[in-house]
Amino acid sequence: MASADERPDPSAALALTKSIGSAGREPVGAGRTTPPAPDLEQIKAVASLLRVGGWQPPAPPVVRQVPREFGAGSRVEGLWQRAAALNGGCPLVCVSSADGGVGRSTLTVALGGLLALAIPGPVVAVDATLKPWGGLEHRVFRRGSATVWDAVSAGTDLDDLETAERLMQDGPTGLRVLVGESKVSDQRRPPNWPELLGVAGHLRSRYAMALLDLPTADTTPTWRALGWATVPVLVARATVDGVRHTLRLLAHVRAAGLHSVGDGAVVVVVATSPSTAREVRAVEKLARQSAAELVRVPYDPVLARPAPLDPRSLSKATRSAITEVAAAVVDRCPADLSRLVAAPSAGQPTLHGEESW
Repeated sequence: MASADERPDPSAALALTKSIGSAGREPVGAGRTTPPAPDLEQIKAVASLLRVGGWQPPAPPVVRQVPREFGAGSRVEGLWQRAAALNGGCPLVCVSSADGGVGRSTLTVALGGLLALAIPGPVVAVDATLKPWGGLEHRVFRRGSATVWDAVSAGTDLDDLETAERLMQDGPTGLRVLVGESKVSDQRRPPNWPELLGVAGHLRSRYAMALLDLPTADTTPTWRALGWATVPVLVARATVDGVRHTLRLLAHVRAAGLHSVGDGAVVVVVATSPSTAREVRAVEKLARQSAAELVRVPYDPVLARPAPLDPRSLSKATRSAITEVAAAVVDRCPADLSRLVAAPSAGQPTLHGEESW
């Protein structure tokens, strides 16, 4: 965690995001130029919005019904119960990797889609790659042309749920997705780090959980974003090099003082073929010792299709693996299971009760 002198100033953050919002509303053709890359102090300032405020859960919480595709058992039911008991504040799940092309966006949508089924509140995934391309848009139903740049332009208006919802695309299970900006012009572009963190901070006031699909972890800002996460998730290919690169990344972030990332990371190893070499399993053992938890996601052709992704449509083995990832994430988020035991007059929740937000 950051020391006291490194903690960002919320007032500076608010001032900066207000200026970002007003700049985003300049009329088309105003001749705006893309601002320079933010410095570390700007990033620290806006990141304060990731630490304060946040969505508040319903009272009393109601445990949603477990979809039949996920079966029964203590692990699944425990996940759904803890998801209903999450404390307020909107946990932040940051997904990154040591290498590119490992399926970060796919994992973000699969994980977010499952969490949207379990958490009795709106869950949002944001394209945070800062690039004019991204994989989230191929995994959702587009109901409009809005992107993350429109969220930047909205500024503090994002604190209003109706405004935020107009910018979202839909996942098959109710996941709300803010897709990336693919255009680069005087009027539109992908956001920079302060703008992105400002968007994430505002969304936290209205959403029960936020997932950020980050760039590869080869820059200091990405490392810091992982450090601010409630749960950092690192995705790796199921190859010897892929897992080794993730091990090196964990060692590097620890050496940089980001022990919360090294000690709290959930490593997800994604298989790219039906069979996995024995050497990969050996190096995975080392990764299990270095990370908080490691989950292997088996090969599944559904994950490779550039189409809206519904975790219920995955194979049984893949559903089980994504459930393990979701449980690993939720287990690391603050929750109060005692809130599930409500007085009869307040309407005691049951395991298969259901509540829509």
